[in-house]
Amino acid sequence: MTSALVVTGTDTGIGKTIFSAGLTKALNAQYWKPVQAGLEEETDSQIVARLSGRPVLPEAYRLKRPASPHLAAADEGVVIDPARLQLPDGTGPFVVEGAGGALVPLHEGLLYADLMARWQAPVIVVARTGLGTINHSLMTIEALRARRVNLLGIAFVGDEMADSQAIICRIGQARNLGRLPRLGTLTPATLAAAFGGIDLATIREAL
Repeated sequence: MTSALVVTGTDTGIGKTIFSAGLTKALNAQYWKPVQAGLEEETDSQIVARLSGRPVLPEAYRLKRPASPHLAAADEGVVIDPARLQLPDGTGPFVVEGAGGALVPLHEGLLYADLMARWQAPVIVVARTGLGTINHSLMTIEALRARRVNLLGIAFVGDEMADSQAIICRIGQARNLGRLPRLGTLTPATLAAAFGGIDLATIREAL
């Protein structure tokens, strides 16, 4: 089996794609977004390609509407088939990014967390540091553990909130993989420099 890391989040719009770009660059990896919902603006694959300079695999599904994958697929009369969402073959490592949070539905009978349980690749949960993150992060951890997902740890995005970060990892019994600050100027160089705050040694050991 090829080496892959899965990146999920506690919510949408929290910096998961930026983290994935930095991770893809740091690991000299390839990137794959299995399902892209929303095509009017720059897609996640395009963002990662621009910021990482690394190879990007084509999405299995490209859906026009910026919505939950199950709804975007329904708009186009598409049923997302998990058989098309197997981890990529080839020389890894691969960084695989989900859509939104861990419990986002691909269709009514399949959540992203269910897919992660099938994959059994190490999963990194990206969590924001702002208000509400403790609840969202601990619920995400519980949902993944209930499905016996291989949780590697939590990576935070945002301003330093030491108490919130620490209590999430203590109660959730999860590794703290570090924090990526919000960047005023986002370029490949500033992202690579900011990734010094991420525990890449632990991440590399999982591959």
